[in-house]
Parts: sequence; structure tokens; C-alpha cells
Amino acid sequence: MENSSSLLGTRRLIKRHELVRIVLQCLYSLGYSKSASTLETESGIRCKSAELELLGSQILKGNWDDCINTLNALDCLAEDSRTSALFLVSKHWLLECLNRGDDTLALSILQERVSKLGITMERVQNLSSSILSIKDIELGVMNDNIVQELRRKLLIELEKLLPPPISLPEGRLEHLIETAVMSQLDRCVYHNSSRVASLYEDHCCGRDQIPTETVQILTEHKNEVWFVQFSHNGEYLASSSSDCTAIIWKVQEDGKVIPMHTLQSHQIPVSFVTWSPDDTKLLTCGNAEVAKLWDVKSGACEHTFGDRDFVVGSCAWFPDSKQLICGSSHSKKGMCMWARDGTEIKAWRGSRMPKILDLAVTSDGENLISVLSERDIRVLNLVTNAERLIVEEHPITSLSLSADSKFFIVNLNNQEIHLWDVKGDMKKPLRYSGHRQRKYVIRSCFGGLNSSFIASGSEDSQVYVWNRQSTRLIEVLSGHKMTVNCVSWNPMRQKMLASASDDHTIRIWAPATKTIP
Repeated sequence: MENSSSLLGTRRLIKRHELVRIVLQCLYSLGYSKSASTLETESGIRCKSAELELLGSQILKGNWDDCINTLNALDCLAEDSRTSALFLVSKHWLLECLNRGDDTLALSILQERVSKLGITMERVQNLSSSILSIKDIELGVMNDNIVQELRRKLLIELEKLLPPPISLPEGRLEHLIETAVMSQLDRCVYHNSSRVASLYEDHCCGRDQIPTETVQILTEHKNEVWFVQFSHNGEYLASSSSDCTAIIWKVQEDGKVIPMHTLQSHQIPVSFVTWSPDDTKLLTCGNAEVAKLWDVKSGACEHTFGDRDFVVGSCAWFPDSKQLICGSSHSKKGMCMWARDGTEIKAWRGSRMPKILDLAVTSDGENLISVLSERDIRVLNLVTNAERLIVEEHPITSLSLSADSKFFIVNLNNQEIHLWDVKGDMKKPLRYSGHRQRKYVIRSCFGGLNSSFIASGSEDSQVYVWNRQSTRLIEVLSGHKMTVNCVSWNPMRQKMLASASDDHTIRIWAPATKTIP
């Protein structure tokens, strides 16, 4: 039981001597040796434990038998750690013997000490081979200064093996502070800033860190706006509408969004757009029609993908911006991978192929995620051909990938959004709810710093925003007059959000201060 006077903090959870030791460690690591020495004198507490100081003295003096006896006498040392520590010491001792030409003692150490440590024979043989190489190349080159330097390195290696309280983990105070700061950041539901948190006060962001207020209404579309998406560099916005057009918008330096090109070539409503990773090209998909490739700078249509035999329902780009994949909304037609010039590279077709409702390709090009036959999600590794199937209980209407390609979300028509990880570690999804979705295709997105938020449209004409980690609904944004079909968070301007609605408008959202940094 600790003496009450040696316990610190309002909850009496911090042991005084432990705090002093890690402060001493931090002072020494920062180069404040005089301050650390003064603190040791004043407090009567040493940074290094008596056991570690004894080991250090024995190693620096080359008292190897005493060093081995000290290690064997440490009761708190786990056997595997003890074996590793004894191996390091014996190996170093052996090498010093070879350096001064005492081959007999070196052989004795190898046979009587190293071989009896319980380590694998392969490790012993590797040590023997390395010894022969060292003997041939470096014998006689180690002067006293080099010997002392190697002994100090050995001590550092041993410190990493020895447990507390004998040895302190490296950078212990920094680790504790970072853990506390990260805990505060994780609990901050509005955190959306890359600025380093101050240690002078507890961290807590306000609503001014995320978009909550309409700062611009775009009215160029003449009918329902079904889709909206910012470019990867955040400098452009693309939208598509049931008026059979898509529009490329320019995001100006002051955050104002202005029309750049109106893309007119589709014969039916345009349901989907997607930017090439280099943001020089844009794909647009007609509603169960074809996909068209546009040059962003000129606004010219460069190619049409699909035809009556392959009706395009969704598209995705590969990381090189030279290849794309389209899925057919008709069963048996499957998916087709094309080069930008229309050359077919690979196809997945056949009677067993269901219709493809949505697609995404991870930023490394390794995984293809597709929504099949309403309830199924397939994650296909394009390198190994390994695949994972996720079966949802309710129909899926859309798919969205996080910026780092570690997670994806799907909107379900039971008024939930589910988050899954691409790697497959999650056995159950994170669930987000509160919005309205029963009849229509509603799309959601990741957004903010490190994809910390999830935003979604809704059939009740509002935009919903959740904290991704806590799944807590933190904002409901009002302004649209009809169903909000799609939302997009600017990946570079992390306080800028766009929403597309059946009321024929696109709204640009920013923090209530009406500034977009």
C-alpha cells in the first residue's frame, strides 16, 4: 500500500516516485542533464533503477560473469526475456574474446553458455557463422574506444528487454501525454482541425469546425439534381441531373462555386459522375444507359463506354487514371475494365454474374468493391483473386469509400448506413441512423479531417452529419425543400460540403461563421 503522501492527483492515482522517474527520463532525453541531475539530488530518486545501474556498471567494466549472475537473479524478468538478455550478453562477451585473440574462451562461451540458453539451433549456427565472418574481417580493429561504445549500445539493447520498474519504456512521459491528447481528440465529436492540440487546456472543438450553414445555392440545373462530387484536389465540383446534363463547377479561392462547363450528350437523366484520380477527366453515367468520358479542361466528350448490349449502371477509376471499370445494371452482363481509349482490358461476364449496383476501387488499385443484387457486397482482391462476401439484410442503394480506402459505407433502405472495413477485420458494421430513406436512392459520404465524419442526404429534405467513430448524430442541416439525394465533402477544404436535391438546387455548406478557410 502506497503512503498517501506519495500519491498525487485529485484521485490519488499517480505514484510520486514513478512520476519523478519518468520526468527525469524526459529531461535526460531532451538534453537537460543538469536539470535532471539536480532533480535526482533534490528528490532522492534516480532515473535508473539500482538493478539497471548495477548492470550498466558491470557491462561497462566487462564483468560478464557478474552481469550474467545479475540477470539470473532478477525475479521480475520473464524467462523468454531473460533468455534473450543472456544471449545478447554472451554474444557480446564472445565477440570481445575474439577481438583480443582469446579463441579458447570464445569457444567455451559458445559451447557452455550460448548453447545452453534454450535458443534454437538455427540461431546458434547463425551466430557461429557471423563470428567466423567477423573474425576474418574485423579481428584486431576494435580499440578501447570502440569497445566502450559497443558496450553502451549493448546496455541500450538490454534496457529495451528489461521490464518496469527495472527499466522505463522509451519516451514514457511523451507516450502518456500523447495518449491523453488522443483520448481527448477521439472524444471531441466536432474535431476537424490539423492544428496541434495545446497542452495548456483540455481539447474541445465547437460547431464552427464543420459546415452547418448554407453559404451558396446553385440553380443552374433545370430539374432534380441526383449526384454531386468534389474533385480529389478540391478545386472542382461535378453534378448530374434528371435534366440529362452534368455540370463541372470551379471552386474559387474564396470558396465561391461558379459553373465551368455544362456537359450535354446524354439522352436520358444522368445519375452518376466520378473524377479520375488526377482530376483531368470526368466520367458521367446515364441512368441505365452509357458512360461518357469528358476532358475537364475543355469540357469535350472524348469517348462513350457501353451500348445496348452493355448498359452501364456504375463506374470507378483505377489509380493510374488510365483505366476504368464499369458495371452493368443488367444481370449476366457483369463488369468490364477499359482503357480510356475504349480498349477492353478484362471482363467479368456470364450467367452467374448478377447486376452491379455500385462500384469502388481502393486507392492502391488492389481491391474492387461492388454491390451485387441489392443485398450483397463483394470485396475482390485483384492481385490474389481472393474475395469476401458481405450480405446485408436490407437492399443497398449506394456505396462510398473513405479517402484512405480503409473503410466504406453503404446506404440501406431500412434507414441505416453501415460502415465496414476493406481489410475484413470487422465482424459487425458500425451503424448510423436518424435520416429518412425508404423509396429513393440516397447517397452518403465520408468527410473532414481523416474522414472523421459521415454525411448523408435524406428523404425529409435535410442533410445529416455523424461523428464516424462514435456514430453519434451531431448535426441536421435544413434548407432544401425536397429530398436530398447526394452529398459530397470537399477533401481539401474540410469545412465545405455540397448537397444535391430534388428541389433542382445544389447547396454549399460552411461553418456558421460563413468563412471557408
